[in-house]
Amino acid sequence: MLKLRFLGNGGSGTGECPALYATDQDTYAVQGWTTSRTDTVEIPHLLLGFAEPDTYVGAQLADTGRGTFTLMGRPVTDPETLAQVTKLADNESVIEVPKNARRFYGNAAAAQ
Repeated sequence: MLKLRFLGNGGSGTGECPALYATDQDTYAVQGWTTSRTDTVEIPHLLLGFAEPDTYVGAQLADTGRGTFTLMGRPVTDPETLAQVTKLADNESVIEVPKNARRFYGNAAAAQ
């Protein structure tokens, strides 16, 4: 079981989901809209703004062109972990992705 700490949510009409959580395994749990793949969710761009300071979601993002990204991770299926999710709609699932440390910003990052 992962222990989740809520970081932020938004993007749906109700404002309660999708959501971003930090885990006790130094990863992120991402609650997003389900896609045709069990290891991939779709999230609004704004959700990434809830990442902890000096970190970023360490998953490859694909821009859908409609204000959302898809990203791939390990599907979270453990009932105890999912019970910690504030509200999980029928069309949503949760994946676990790496939490990476941000060491460089802007042009300094491009030089690395």
